[in-house]
Amino acid sequence: MLSVLLAGLLSQTAPSVSARQQGVPMGRGDKVPTVVLSAPSGGWTVDRMMLIEGTVSDATVDPVVVSINGDRYLMRTQGGRFSRKFPAASGKNVVTVTATNKGGTGRTQATSYAQVPPVPLKAILTSDTDGVYTDLHIYEPTDGSSSDDTLSVSAMAHVYWANTASPSGGTFFLNEQGGDFDQPAYGPYLYIHRAPPKGVYLVATNYWPSGDKAHTVATLNLALFEGTPGELRRRVRIPLATPGTTRVLAWVNILGDGQAEVYVPSADPKPKGKGWPTNLEEALKELQQSGDSGGGDEGGY
Repeated sequence: MLSVLLAGLLSQTAPSVSARQQGVPMGRGDKVPTVVLSAPSGGWTVDRMMLIEGTVSDATVDPVVVSINGDRYLMRTQGGRFSRKFPAASGKNVVTVTATNKGGTGRTQATSYAQVPPVPLKAILTSDTDGVYTDLHIYEPTDGSSSDDTLSVSAMAHVYWANTASPSGGTFFLNEQGGDFDQPAYGPYLYIHRAPPKGVYLVATNYWPSGDKAHTVATLNLALFEGTPGELRRRVRIPLATPGTTRVLAWVNILGDGQAEVYVPSADPKPKGKGWPTNLEEALKELQQSGDSGGGDEGGY
């Protein structure tokens, strides 16, 4: 009798549970999608901002995956179309766009050469989950933010979605896609500085999920002195799970003369070289207590 009851229980259908999104969703089409790039069209350009625009045959693919010189971003589609401007790298820009559905992955590629001055500091942040905000926050050095090898975050210039330009020339590009300036999800969130002053910069994200989205993976692509002999690139991937929290992604030290250093707290030993403040932990606590970034701490330091 007991064996019969156990067999009956095991044969029962488990209650349905709403599945959470896991990673980037695929399109629903069964035929490999065709991707067409209308921009860039190749050749040379003198524009500082490079338009990436095109179409994908399967309109259910959202987002497409964009690679610029090897750095990966996600871009939303609207009815099978995608369009967004990115800061152009000085020299060669290899743009690859891929779209994936049930039938497979389609891709296309174009190369554009930009005759523009190098961008000394560029930060681009994306996430792998729809329906979340992973807001990018940049803190820049000011005349009063550092003294005697110590750093005061409250005296730094804060550049983010509500303050898109800094006194020294840093620029935050709002996440505009399809005429909407408040798109959650994948990003990308862009920041550049064409003449960054010497000193230490803080790059952070503030996480706001919604609905059934419990977590995401944030990806930061940093490019310093891109297109020059001193070029430095770092990619930082960090999981985010707690709503309303701030996570430090990287510290950047602009040393001058085309040189810079990057410290990623989740991956690198604490820096002790010239120009690095001795109170990074205390400076981070100051930021968390001030509430200036809109949330608390997720243990990111």
